[in-house]
Amino acid sequence: MENILSITGNVRFSITLDPGVWIFDDRKRDLTTYFAERQEEQDELEEYKRKAGAHWDREIREGAVYPPVNKSVSRFEKERVLTGTFCMPLRPFLLNAEAGEDAYEVEIHTEDETITVLLADALHAVLGFSKEGKPLREDGPVHFYFGDGSNEHNPIRRVRSFHVR
Repeated sequence: MENILSITGNVRFSITLDPGVWIFDDRKRDLTTYFAERQEEQDELEEYKRKAGAHWDREIREGAVYPPVNKSVSRFEKERVLTGTFCMPLRPFLLNAEAGEDAYEVEIHTEDETITVLLADALHAVLGFSKEGKPLREDGPVHFYFGDGSNEHNPIRRVRSFHVR
């Protein structure tokens, strides 16, 4: 149970997180390129409309085209999962916990200390959970990275829980 994290405090729902299953989650990101790429927040509805419109236009011009089944893609994905270094955005978990209207900061409880960050910064943070295909057993279960990459080379390690205040 030492690999289980929790989000508690000034939240409507306390949440328990298991980083061990995040490898199967589609929201995971490649940590080796996460900070190098420019992170842009886009309005999801606008992005959906743009993609749906492009798809509609293509079908009108070309007709419906079904993608071929490509087994090498799944083999590539399996190889990537077995050797990749991944992170997970903290935002969806904080949003699901539904922080109180007066919540303004998050305490990050580690094995050794408690670090306080603004809730706005925590919403943009990512949690590293895998290095070269293996869970972070020695100094994990997760590493906390600020969304701007300011602690990319020195993340907050040995995170045990999050407490919203």
